[in-house]
Amino acid sequence: MAVTIEDLEFNNQITLKKLDLYILRKFLGTFFFAILLIISISVVFDMAEKIDDFLEHTAPLKAIVFDYYMNFVPYFANLFTPLFVFIAVIFFTSKMAYQTEIIAILSSGVSFRRLVVPYLYGAAIIGAFSYVLGSFVIPPANKVRLDFENTYIKKRRETGMNNIHMQIEPGVFVYVSRYSSLREVGDGFSLEKFDDKKLVMKLSAASAAYDSITGGWRLRQFVRRDFTGENRQAITEGAELDTLLNMKPSDFKEERKFYETMTNSELKKHIKELRQRGVGNVEEYLIEFHRRNASPFSAFILSIIGVSLASRKVRGGMGLHIGVGIGLSFSYILFMTISTTFAVNGNMSPWIAVWIPNFVFSIIAGVLYYKAPK
Repeated sequence: MAVTIEDLEFNNQITLKKLDLYILRKFLGTFFFAILLIISISVVFDMAEKIDDFLEHTAPLKAIVFDYYMNFVPYFANLFTPLFVFIAVIFFTSKMAYQTEIIAILSSGVSFRRLVVPYLYGAAIIGAFSYVLGSFVIPPANKVRLDFENTYIKKRRETGMNNIHMQIEPGVFVYVSRYSSLREVGDGFSLEKFDDKKLVMKLSAASAAYDSITGGWRLRQFVRRDFTGENRQAITEGAELDTLLNMKPSDFKEERKFYETMTNSELKKHIKELRQRGVGNVEEYLIEFHRRNASPFSAFILSIIGVSLASRKVRGGMGLHIGVGIGLSFSYILFMTISTTFAVNGNMSPWIAVWIPNFVFSIIAGVLYYKAPK
């Protein structure tokens, strides 16, 4: 029976699909096993560190398990994803290389470029998984986890801020000497309105209390000065004044890592509100927003670097591959930390700070891929 070219091509396609599934299973299996292992170790060490706080503050067992650790696991799993994508690729690819599986695959006529395809499939699955977790699943979970930490571990509630200056509308500035988030009252309140850099109105009050029913603010012992020009002013005084202001109690709460509790849409909306009100220090929010978008792409970059390094046999064996992989992973994380520090201090654009490690390591990935065995 004659074998046609079409039959050979069909058989090759089946072989390649089997090869893709084989590598994909190894990739995802190694990755999730490594994540499960490190998370298990992290939970044990975290519990050993915090067991005294749990007992001292009488944290309920149900809250420890469901409010804290059930939300602890996805947070740290997503945090370690770039590192363990790289380690997983290095580990199983190096093992395949030293069992001569890579040589057999390349000798059968499969190009190195085609060999990388299932790695990209795996990176796409992990990247999408990481994006959904970081953008939509983890932020609501962080609200519960951070609230648990504030209640039973740190035993600390956010009590507000001191000496607050902010712009609530173009040309309208607010100053509060002390804000109590427990009472939702700001003491030493003043509001100034400018028109073309000229002060046209100033409103001072002993306190400003938020009314949750109306969404307005009640000013007590207020004095309003309207400047009419030629050094003249109209003064209005009173015991109480109800007014609507473009500010909320949450604007005065210095919550720890507040941006981690917002989904992507909430974070984007919050950044827009801060900019509209003229708040200048929004770098931490921008860094978090861009980081969520940039992090999934690291799975592709680190996968290509990993397969390019580990697909060849070198002296030192698998240990050398793993050592180089861990070194490059930590250099990526260190690079990200340094660049975001510059962005927080205002010396670099948050977008550039978050994406520059991906750009640099993309070049490294391109060079290693070019030099990898063909």
